[in-house]
Amino acid sequence: MTSTAPAQPAVAPDLRARFRDLLAAEWLKLWSLRSTAWTLFAGALAVLGLNAGTAWDHYRSWDRMSAESQRSFVPDGMPVLDAFTGNGVTFLMLVAAALGALTITGEYGTGLIRTTFAAVPARRSVMAAKVCVTAAVTTGFGTLLALVSYGVTQAILDTRGAGVPLDHPHMPRVLIASALLAPVSGLAGLALGAVLRHSAGAMVACLVVLMVLPLIVLDQRYWTALIDHALPYTAWVRLDDVQGTEHRADFPWTTTGAWTVYAGWALASAAVAVAAVHRRDQ
Repeated sequence: MTSTAPAQPAVAPDLRARFRDLLAAEWLKLWSLRSTAWTLFAGALAVLGLNAGTAWDHYRSWDRMSAESQRSFVPDGMPVLDAFTGNGVTFLMLVAAALGALTITGEYGTGLIRTTFAAVPARRSVMAAKVCVTAAVTTGFGTLLALVSYGVTQAILDTRGAGVPLDHPHMPRVLIASALLAPVSGLAGLALGAVLRHSAGAMVACLVVLMVLPLIVLDQRYWTALIDHALPYTAWVRLDDVQGTEHRADFPWTTTGAWTVYAGWALASAAVAVAAVHRRDQ
């Protein structure tokens, strides 16, 4: 007699989402919102307009400058300062922070976050994917803006013979600092959104933390200088210092310290965003 071979137990397919699947899902969710593209487009126009406007003001006033001012324009680093202005970087921070905050608060507002966590119970993995997508989009946004802003402003100044090449002293540092401020702000917005879970509250918090604190916390005393130097905007100001004014400050600090602030904010914001949703009721 022939014996029947025992049936092999069926192996259930592994339905756990892989991290690359989570990345793809978060990428699609972000770009499926019409507001994402419009926010980035409008923000880019505003930032470029502010930077180009400063260069254009120098172009128009060139003939009214003294001969000494014209000769010292490039040595004083004015073309580098025009490449990405303080007003432009302020708007860049707000746009990136808003995008980061809405990445998570939008899902809380619509209730989609419940569906997301029901489909993928590993909340930390979901938030880690949001962190990666937010960092990637804002880094690309900041890099593109920095390069285009450099090209536009230097083209305007070059008509007066005052444009400088990309490898001009301090120019790479200023452009990199401006570009990387976008992901730093975007991740800060994501962290605040994950903690507050409310769009309006997150936007107000972003405004206070990123914009208001640098205005009210001055570096005239040691402890307030420590707080001021730990803020992203102040770190950008230090990296944007091409005229050596920092050395005349009461409590000077280094560019290495400013880069450390960038890294610290990015890592801390990512950690807060991932940890904020763990085991929280939706």
